[in-house]
Amino acid sequence: MCTLAVLTRALPDLPLVVAANRDEFYARPTEGPRVLAQQPLVVGGRDLVAGGSWLATGQTGLVVGILNRRTAEPPDATRASRGALCVALARLASVQAAVDLLSGLRVDEHNPFNVLVADRSRAIVAQNRTGGMALHELPAGTHLLTNLDLNDATCQRISRSSQRFQNLAAAHVASADRSGLVSGLHAVLGDHLTAVDDRAPTDQLCIHTDAFGTRSSSILLADPSGRIDYLHASAAPCRGAYRRIPLPWQ
Repeated sequence: MCTLAVLTRALPDLPLVVAANRDEFYARPTEGPRVLAQQPLVVGGRDLVAGGSWLATGQTGLVVGILNRRTAEPPDATRASRGALCVALARLASVQAAVDLLSGLRVDEHNPFNVLVADRSRAIVAQNRTGGMALHELPAGTHLLTNLDLNDATCQRISRSSQRFQNLAAAHVASADRSGLVSGLHAVLGDHLTAVDDRAPTDQLCIHTDAFGTRSSSILLADPSGRIDYLHASAAPCRGAYRRIPLPWQ
């Protein structure tokens, strides 16, 4: 379970902003962002159980985030790694190349997933569902993705945070204050939006339970030239600061 907020072509000086929390079992071993592939280079966090990544960016300018999709059936351990698919997509030359790859996958090749593939000029979300692969072109604006459908208002995390992300985008358009935007994203990602009511802990953006919770958080900002600032907190955003991850091709 993860949450991705995507601001695509919504900000004049930042055509792509991706803000993401990673929620996972505390016992599952993980490494923070590092080089995951060469020629072209890919940087992202590494899952040490199934391999691959949940969020990665590549030398070609792509940002890819993959989320397990909620289903009634347990995952099939014999299927290909969704994390490895994330890295493979980040190595591609363009969003269109990712569309072509995703369109050619068999539905049963991987367990169900939602995946974002974006660069400074285009963003898509693909949903690998029982009935087939659904591809969505993201128009300019603010979009949210969890383990349900894109911008799904039935998801408490989306319905309770969507307006806040939109307000941050509007405030940045007015001020062009990048540090203010990052601070605002940090605050929303680290907020326990449902702590004052009776919703489940997993309906929050920043999750804390005995065995499962928000393990890390990342913010990626791409400017019109394609240069990406990759900021990463190695703990839940309510508890940790973001540090800049150097990208070796920049």
